Amino acid sequence: MHLNKPLLFVIGAFACALLAFALVKGVRLMQGQPATGQGAIIATGGADIGGPFSLIGAGGKRVGDGDFRGRHMLIYFGYSFCPDVCPTELQAMGRALDQLGSKAGQVTPVFISVDPARDTPAQLKEYVHAFHPRMVGLTGPKAAIDRVVKSYRAYYRIGQPSKPGALDYLVDHTSFIYLIGPDGKLKALFRGGVGADALAQGLTQFLP
Repeated sequence: MHLNKPLLFVIGAFACALLAFALVKGVRLMQGQPATGQGAIIATGGADIGGPFSLIGAGGKRVGDGDFRGRHMLIYFGYSFCPDVCPTELQAMGRALDQLGSKAGQVTPVFISVDPARDTPAQLKEYVHAFHPRMVGLTGPKAAIDRVVKSYRAYYRIGQPSKPGALDYLVDHTSFIYLIGPDGKLKALFRGGVGADALAQGLTQFLP
């Protein structure tokens, strides 16, 4: 049967509309489901994510990725002036580690600031210890931060302050939690809003 071009165009447009509806519906269904266990993980090892870094920790000490070899790192990018998302995710990380019991010592929680203009090493140390006593806060020059953000396929954008030179701006940023293995390679990428229970359950899949 031969179909003329106008009819083919209508059929094609209808098929595209159905596909778009299915994708949107699927995303909404996924968003409505609780992230538990494997469902909390949106990427696993093998992805080209991560790499070496050299940043500044407490006391102005230089900290590199090599300092964490032999242990897992649980990394989150954010900033200490974040009003809601960062505290929620860092709290989930801290509580997840508490749930791991004796296995928690295999994982070092790391918070990398994307706001070096305001997040000094001293301020970061005080901030992260409110969420877990072993959490490490890292900052550094903007160029160094940008390199780490790029290698981890993360994102951030500094917002507009109320007036030139003011430090009351917000920062848009990704909200993934990265699990880096003892070899420095990505083991898992957890979705934002995962929650402590699901994060702890997901972590146990990668810890001996």
